[in-house]
Amino acid sequence: MSNSKFRLAVDIGGTFVDAMAFDPQTSTLRFEKAPTTPSRPAEGVLDAVGKLAVDLADVELFIHGTTLGLNAVLERRGDTTGIITNDGFRDVFLIGRGDVPPEHMYNFQFQRPPSLVRRRHTAGVVGRLNHRGEVVTELDPASVRAAARTLVEEQGVRSIAVCFLHSFIDPSHEQRAAQLIREAYPEVSVSVSTDIVREYREYERTSTTVLDAYLRPIFERYVDALAAGLAEQGFDSRFLIMRSGGGAMTAATARTSPTHTVLSGPAGGIAGAAYLAELLGRDDLLTFDVGGTSLDTCVIERGTAVAAFQSHLEQFPLLIPAYDIRTIGAGGGSIAWLDRGLLKVGPQSAGAEPGPVCYGRGGTQATVTDAAVVLGYLDPDRFLSGQMSLDADAAQDAITRQVAEPLGRSPIEAAAGIYDVALARTVGAVRQITVERGHDPREFSLLAYGGAGPLLAPLLAREMGIREVVVPLAPGGFSAWGMLSADIVDDFSRTVMAPLTEDAVPRLAEVFAEVEQRAAESLLAQQVPAQRAALERSLELRYQGQEHSMVVPVGSDLDAAAIRGSFEELHRARYGHTMDNPLQVLHVRVRAVGRTDRPELAKHPAGDGDPARALRGHRDAYDFGRRAVTSFAVYDRGRLAPGDRFAGPALVDEGTATTVVVSGQQVAVDGYGHLLIGEENQ
Repeated sequence: MSNSKFRLAVDIGGTFVDAMAFDPQTSTLRFEKAPTTPSRPAEGVLDAVGKLAVDLADVELFIHGTTLGLNAVLERRGDTTGIITNDGFRDVFLIGRGDVPPEHMYNFQFQRPPSLVRRRHTAGVVGRLNHRGEVVTELDPASVRAAARTLVEEQGVRSIAVCFLHSFIDPSHEQRAAQLIREAYPEVSVSVSTDIVREYREYERTSTTVLDAYLRPIFERYVDALAAGLAEQGFDSRFLIMRSGGGAMTAATARTSPTHTVLSGPAGGIAGAAYLAELLGRDDLLTFDVGGTSLDTCVIERGTAVAAFQSHLEQFPLLIPAYDIRTIGAGGGSIAWLDRGLLKVGPQSAGAEPGPVCYGRGGTQATVTDAAVVLGYLDPDRFLSGQMSLDADAAQDAITRQVAEPLGRSPIEAAAGIYDVALARTVGAVRQITVERGHDPREFSLLAYGGAGPLLAPLLAREMGIREVVVPLAPGGFSAWGMLSADIVDDFSRTVMAPLTEDAVPRLAEVFAEVEQRAAESLLAQQVPAQRAALERSLELRYQGQEHSMVVPVGSDLDAAAIRGSFEELHRARYGHTMDNPLQVLHVRVRAVGRTDRPELAKHPAGDGDPARALRGHRDAYDFGRRAVTSFAVYDRGRLAPGDRFAGPALVDEGTATTVVVSGQQVAVDGYGHLLIGEENQ
């Protein structure tokens, strides 16, 4: 047996599974990709792990990011789910907020997508708390049993969400109802709102609980199947799963908290970006993750990723901490199509099955990847380091028939148009999280990763005036690499709804103590040593009368005046002003953190600055700097050395990703091997 103890990270994307092995003793990485298997997700993971050729008995940590929950909701593959709530309030989830999404504001024919729960699968029971958590009507056990019997025996429900009014103050009614249901139907999955989040807003809390109930059975089956497959190959160490809001949790915890994993794939890349920002001294970064089906972007501000405590999955709100990510359907597999003579790209994707036309797996619709082949950016014979060949003729034929001929353009012009449309959609997503929030994108560096990120990032930087593009090592597997730097994390909250005054401080201290006890118990259950455990406190505050709030970190000593000062500093930075209104505390928040060892990147010896050793040759490709086909220098990234510099137009090929450098841009290789791309006159 080897003396090495590897760490493995696996990220499932819409098209490929990325697997990375890290050897802490030598700081070396192995990276492999395998096709995603949507109908058998564990199989694709095990295929990618197998290609790493690592003895799983020598693995000390396996960490995983997955979009299984996200895809289950999008494709409506969850188990039949029911709701048990207070009598008279069975329609809380179905009615929602009654608003129209902003993107459909002027669509008078807008109809909401089908709900996850049918009305006949909802039931009300006798029992009621008031807004202070006081019992108005005692919970009736017979009513609970009857509701469960109707849902399970008559309606065929296999998973039940329990959510009562005002239970965030006193969870006893919910817990008793869940106990009765489990006693009567132990085979039925039960999700309880106060086990997931103890915050006000009945609809949002119900929605979060319903999503948990909808996902839990299939997520449990997936985790169990993957754990069994890994065990068959000799793995018996720590198995962690990424959280949507950063950090990781044990697989056992994830089985009971599937909602926290719905955005865990993109979270890995953002965790890695925050680490890289610290390592490279870039406090302000924009992440730019482009995979096969989607594009995800997030702001790293002052070395910390911007996060939110409410996200959305389709139209359903989720009261979980998540990175503030903007996602659009514009990945490598996004389909190019014509809408009454106008060229559009996405959000439909060719996905992993059948994939782009050039993959030769039965795909018939032209995609962004097909356009990259036609433009000359991808070498058909060296795709995925030669493990997969691309059909360039089929890609050109598809673009010619579906885009070029209908528009009266040449295939090259049509392919460039596909890139232009994808780029325009990308600019819009980046503007949402920068310009619309008071950030100047020109003051940020753009971190490009994902299989298609380096193909588009230099063009985006040129379009938006972004000063620098950073392309990390193995960008196709950067999200997997980022998972290796994730701490064990769990988040806890409690709604308070009290004015921020000195008189309120003792009560806040009591609530913090209660929440911190749960947080400490979570770390203990996940086997985090006491010396590596930390609890981070914060308060969610707003001006009295405002709707929106902000989260302010606080220390162990609570001082109302100091907390107000911190809030106003943050408010002034974000909105440009402060107010004299009293402050209101909405939520007490505690983040439990179990520190882990981060992978150390090795610095490489500097070269002589001449990249000639890495020059593989030249290839004709389309240069957006000149809007014409020209000769591109093609470099082998594995042979570039720190200190090397060269100018575009150039292609940097590393097998699993290609970086496109247009004319007017230059590349420098830093001491870690990252590519730093900027304007030539910088």
